[in-house]
Parts: sequence; C-alpha cells; structure tokens
Amino acid sequence: MAVLAYFLVVLIWATTPLTIQWSSDSLSFIAAVVLRMSAALFIGLAINLFLRRKLFAQDGAWRAYAAGAIGIFPNMPVVYWSAQFIPSGLIAVVFAMSPFAMGLMTLLLLKHNPFTLKRVFALVLAIFGLVVIFYHQFQLNMHSVYGVAGILLSCFLFSFSSVLVKKLDVKTDAFNQALGTALFSLPGLLLMWWIFDGDIPENISIKSLVAVGYLTIFGSLIGAALFFYILARMSPTSVSLITFMTPVLALILGAWIENESLSIQLWIGVILVIVALLLYLQLSSKNLFFAYLKRESWTDDGLQDVKYDYHRFK
Repeated sequence: MAVLAYFLVVLIWATTPLTIQWSSDSLSFIAAVVLRMSAALFIGLAINLFLRRKLFAQDGAWRAYAAGAIGIFPNMPVVYWSAQFIPSGLIAVVFAMSPFAMGLMTLLLLKHNPFTLKRVFALVLAIFGLVVIFYHQFQLNMHSVYGVAGILLSCFLFSFSSVLVKKLDVKTDAFNQALGTALFSLPGLLLMWWIFDGDIPENISIKSLVAVGYLTIFGSLIGAALFFYILARMSPTSVSLITFMTPVLALILGAWIENESLSIQLWIGVILVIVALLLYLQLSSKNLFFAYLKRESWTDDGLQDVKYDYHRFK
C-alpha cells in the first residue's frame, strides 16, 4: 500500500506545476491558493463530520498540524508567485533540490550531519546543473531569477516542515494530518490575500476552475493525505526521492500540453541534477531504489542507512 501511495504522490506532484499555472488564468496567485485551500478544508471537514471523526483525537495533534502548516503557508504562496516567472516543467526541476534542503534541515533540527564528501560533491553538481538550465533564461529574462529563487525558498520551507513533522512524531491519522494542516494554514493565507489582493473575483474562467478543482481534490486532500501517509512510514530522505522522478514527468507534460521548449541545454542540466540526486541518495539501480523505500530506517539521531536484502526485489 505504501508503494502505491508513493507513486500516486509522484503522479500528482508531476501534474501540480502545470495546474498551478492554469489556476492563475483568471485569478491572482494568492486568490488561487486561498480558493484551493478553502475548498479543500470545507470538503475535508464535511467528510470528517459525516464519518464522525475527531480532528484533535490524538494528544498533541495540534503541534503536528502546526508543523505541517508551514508546508502550505508561507510555502504555497511562494510557489504560486514563482510559477508566474518560469515554465511549469522547470518548477519541478528546481524543486528537485529538496533532498539537499532536507539534509540541511536534518542537520539543523536533528543535529545529525548527513553531508559526506560525496554528498557535498553531489550538491555542487546539482547547483551546476541548475546554472546550465537557467543561464540562457537569466540572460533573456531576469524575472526567471525571481522564479528560481522562490522555488528554492519553497524547497527549504517544505523540507523544514517535513522534518519537523517527523521529529515531533505525533501519531495522527494521515487524512486528519492533511486536514489539520489546511486548517492551521488558512488564517495566514487569508491575511496574505487581504493584504496583497482583497478583491473577490467576479468572473473565473473554466480553466482556473478546473485547475483549482483538481488541486483541491488531488493536491490538497488525496495528495496531502497520501504524502503524510508515506511520511509516517518512510524516512524523509525516501520521501524526498519523489523529487527525483517528478522533474522529467513535469517537463514532458509541459512540452506536450503547453508546448514548453525542451532544449538540449535544458536536458543536459536536468541530467546533471538527476545524477547529483543519484549520488546524494546513494542509488545505483532499480533494485536499490525499491530496497531504499522499503528498508531505510529513522532514528532519533537522524537518518541511518541499513543493509538491504536485494533478493526480495529481484
């Protein structure tokens, strides 16, 4: 079940950048976020009420919800704002830096240093890959700098939230975690909308409505619940492997649906980033990948690699 949930999250995350851009077709970036999260919260609370489920049944649940909320506010407005400046496929490519940000958060929050010499080299290689990807765009359009910087900031916010939720280790239900996270993030989102927008849209395009609906159901409810489900059963590094697969899928979708250009320079940069991820996460084969998902362990001191039984995955 965890593996199925994992790959569903990969699929949802790969389609998210494109639908984020679509949702802003007739809405401001902050209005799109608020509409998405408000609808998700309303639907989620209705489901909980119908099933007579308690949102705060576990002791300390509010702490896990507050920690998870950082992944929505201020993280989501940063992502939506950045999506105005770079193509949808490249959003996922930049977000592939999350494992490195996750390592930094592990160092800061868990006092465990995951950065070996090999991983430092992988980080340098990944940064070089991003430079290769965006060098030409930076020359033609300096707004790309805003988009890349915003997504990199989002990587750190997302990683901080994920590691903090894992560190708190509050045994909450996955759906309640997603719902509580939305509840705790909504006041900040509403305040930001009031400050930076404040206008209630009169006409919303079909494109925006479909995108917001998709992001509400699959991104904020199903996707978030599945994400917290796998986060509770896998280490943060395993979860961050999602960003290894989503860039290529997102690039292909962007080129196929929105005719976003896929230059040789872009693919060289993407390959460099993916190779860096392989080095950083110490993956060298399909078998090792599945073993990593199944067998990596979490300790109070941080991430600890364990020996793998390859024969189970042949």
